[in-house]
Amino acid sequence: MGGATPVLEARRAAALGALLAGLAAWETFAGSLPDRGVAIDVAIAACLLIPATFATLWLALPLAQAPRLPLVGLVLGLIALALGLAELDGLFNVAKLAAYAVLGLWLAQLLELLSSVVIIALLVPFADAFSVWRGPTKEIVEGKPGLFDTISISFRLPGEDGSANLGPPDVTFFALFLSTAARHGLRVGWTWVSMTGLLSLTLVATAVFDLNGLPAIPALAVGFLLPNADLLWRALRRRGAEAPSLP
Repeated sequence: MGGATPVLEARRAAALGALLAGLAAWETFAGSLPDRGVAIDVAIAACLLIPATFATLWLALPLAQAPRLPLVGLVLGLIALALGLAELDGLFNVAKLAAYAVLGLWLAQLLELLSSVVIIALLVPFADAFSVWRGPTKEIVEGKPGLFDTISISFRLPGEDGSANLGPPDVTFFALFLSTAARHGLRVGWTWVSMTGLLSLTLVATAVFDLNGLPAIPALAVGFLLPNADLLWRALRRRGAEAPSLP
């Protein structure tokens, strides 16, 4: 039995590497595919690209307990910068994804209390909505679209130069919430499914209503809180009961 773990870990690492390579290849070559129209583009992004992209975070979950994550994130950031300067767009995209995900895993290490993450999940959607509709994100997307394209994660649309995009905080908070679910014994599978599904629905709503963009973090927060609501309530009540009373 003791020898099974390394095999499983090796398979997980191989799956992660293959998925990242596939995402890089798609980003590189999708523009040369036939253009099938907006409806097909949205379906591909929502049903294939978003789940595949965030499956990498599922596969990378064991790294949540790894030491020196800030150093790993810094190295990945430098690699991403070099790949961007070399105009290797596919590899640049997956390197950014990895760097933002590692940042989220590190934040999960820092936020030891489950209550801290719950408070963040309750508050950060309002900050994200303000940023997208009236704040810094709106200014960057509308005033400096080139900058947003550079720092965001791209979902290349077939047969087009354009893409659907997610900002760096979206990946970071996905990693934070998923890692927290795993660390505190919550419903990891349902958390992943819920966050991924709501992200895809956000993309579909953006296309259906012809919007420049919608905040994605509210979908992540609901996707984290909803499938774990009863477990979170019990954990927070238990912690409150164990807290020492004031004299």
